[in-house]
Amino acid sequence: MSSQQISPGGYNLLPPVVKNLLIINGLFYLGTYAFTTLGIDLVKLLGLFVPQSEFFQPHQLVSYIFMHGSIDHIFFNMFALWMFGNTLENYWGGKRFLIYYMLTGLGAGLIHLGVLEAQYFSVINQIPEEAVHLIKEEGLQIMETGREFKEDSWNTLNHVLNIPTVGASGAVFGLLLAFGMMFPNAQIYLYFLFPIRAKYFVIGYGLLELFSGVSNRPGDNVAHFAHLGGMLIGFILIKYWQRNRTRF
Repeated sequence: MSSQQISPGGYNLLPPVVKNLLIINGLFYLGTYAFTTLGIDLVKLLGLFVPQSEFFQPHQLVSYIFMHGSIDHIFFNMFALWMFGNTLENYWGGKRFLIYYMLTGLGAGLIHLGVLEAQYFSVINQIPEEAVHLIKEEGLQIMETGREFKEDSWNTLNHVLNIPTVGASGAVFGLLLAFGMMFPNAQIYLYFLFPIRAKYFVIGYGLLELFSGVSNRPGDNVAHFAHLGGMLIGFILIKYWQRNRTRF
């Protein structure tokens, strides 16, 4: 990493890349509802599906980063983007920050797809061919009406094929990792009350995500391995930049 520091009089509370990312995410979120009135489901078009799904398109590896499923989802992701992103953009500069953000988001998506692919191939051989055809043809409708198949393996395949991944969480976890590495002794306040050093917060949060991902609790729709993927790609990028003294 270069020896660049934040200049005392030059700190920007809302630097341009963070500001534009906030705007873009907000527009995508509003667009999700606006296009619904026209009969267009942006989640199916822009959310990330596995390649075996009829809804998969390559562009989803990028577009899914800007999609969110609820107001809580987008609020907490955007708050974290601003909270950690403004410091990192001021420290790194806009170009490096944007490259980091997009690559961690893309890497998170790829790693999450790898996990879903493992799930897909772990159940596909347990299910009769006619059942696979039924799931691909009618699984989404069954899920949307609140019903489930009797067999767990059928439900697993249905979820893998028909539930998209959306959100900036992978990139945001990459920012969290970067903040912990760049400013390890900075204080983060849990629930705005309890101070903890950034490096310990990052380690603790990473371990919690790993435990949650491995335990795979029923009904847990959080993409824990996408979060871990964002942190992993972020770690690799930062170490690469430190080793090669890459300038932007």
